[in-house]
Amino acid sequence: MRHAVPLLAGGALWWFLYTVNRPFWDTVVFDTAGLDPSSRRGEAVHFFFYDVTKITLLLTGMIFLITVLRSFMSVERTRSLLGGRREGAGNIAAAGLGVVTPFCSCSAVPVFIGFVAAGVPLGVTLSFLIASPMVNEVAIVLLFGLFGWGITTLYIVSGLTIAVVAGMILGRLHLEHWVEPFVFETRLRGKPVDPSLSLSWNERLQMGREEVVTILRKVGPYLIVGIAVGAVIHGWAPQEWFAAHASGLLGVPLAVVVGVPLYSNAAGVIPLVEVLYDKGVPMGTLLAFMMSVVALSLPEMILLRRVLRPKLIATYVGIVASGILATGLMFDLVL
Repeated sequence: MRHAVPLLAGGALWWFLYTVNRPFWDTVVFDTAGLDPSSRRGEAVHFFFYDVTKITLLLTGMIFLITVLRSFMSVERTRSLLGGRREGAGNIAAAGLGVVTPFCSCSAVPVFIGFVAAGVPLGVTLSFLIASPMVNEVAIVLLFGLFGWGITTLYIVSGLTIAVVAGMILGRLHLEHWVEPFVFETRLRGKPVDPSLSLSWNERLQMGREEVVTILRKVGPYLIVGIAVGAVIHGWAPQEWFAAHASGLLGVPLAVVVGVPLYSNAAGVIPLVEVLYDKGVPMGTLLAFMMSVVALSLPEMILLRRVLRPKLIATYVGIVASGILATGLMFDLVL
């Protein structure tokens, strides 16, 4: 029980910091520094500091919690339990979890790292990584308010299908050797340790702290660079040019090519989708654009690079982009 007090205190502190993150940077950037919240500069500066803090907190909380939990169970045991006995069951569960966790693509990365480290099969974790930013309750509510249940249902079904199928394909390819080895290691005092051994609570908590420091050291530079890139391009899109060219057979491929470098969550991109829809851009093209923006962002790829090797990132992007492309083309044909 003596370990419960510091754990509860640490959890309360983490929750407090996570809750006050946005209002704190609102005050610092807009009130103290005097930057205009409606200007590109003000928005970019606020976005950078807010997102770096948010994702650092997510990394710290998720890695510590999962490391302590996996100290009670071996990676092999976790993989057998969470992999799903029937093919695709784990992917469906992971995609469903992604729907109720409204993260942007970069915010989903800490959870992804924790799942991989805990021994959850790679294909299953990738289903979560796709579904979490692509399909969430905020986007569902906004889409329903703007376009009704028909378009909203298409968005939900297509997003979940892409997440599940892409995860199953990537899982069947057995690409774990393209994950950086340190993700799978459990260390105590700098040395590898078998989590199935009997450990004291002090050792388990120390493992959690050491793992947080290790991951932050390895991922930190990529986090800074990725969010800096995201801050520069956040919310940017050539509306008039895109509206003029996003029609015909090339409209959907163009939507994917334009959408991937951008960085926003679903709630942030839906108002732009409404504007483009009013300008006559087909709905299938808009769905492809929205999905590519929220599920495949350049900052996310930069952050993932520290834990995944380039070949796996390229394979992941290729499979997901192909699913988005097929979805957009199909909906443009039937709508």
